Amino acid sequence: MNGKKSMTAKIGAVALAGVFVAGVAGPALANDADVIKRGNCSGHSDWKLKASPENGRIEVEGEVDSNVNGQNWKWKMFHNGNVSAHGSATTQGRSGSFEVRRLMVNVKGTDHVGWRAKNPQSGEVCRGSLSF
Repeated sequence: MNGKKSMTAKIGAVALAGVFVAGVAGPALANDADVIKRGNCSGHSDWKLKASPENGRIEVEGEVDSNVNGQNWKWKMFHNGNVSAHGSATTQGRSGSFEVRRLMVNVKGTDHVGWRAKNPQSGEVCRGSLSF
């Protein structure tokens, strides 16, 4: 009897651990409400633009992947045709990329979000847009 109880307890513990791991991994996955667009820049780089709901606002992520570490880029984010944020960034890491995240106001109706990044040294330009 003791052996059966021990085996049942082990099976229950393994099942419970599986439920716990699945629950922890869930939030790391993409949300169904996310809008993601990708494209090619005017040179060899690629861009990504992502919008996600964030506590009644919109979290916008812009990314450039050039595969070259140490490049300087100037970027702008647009919201409904107006510049919402701007700055500069340097590609880093083995991927030679940078990412910028900003929160925007979520206005009533459809929000139009744009992204532009330019490498002043090479003249390469990345542009993307999405509707959220």
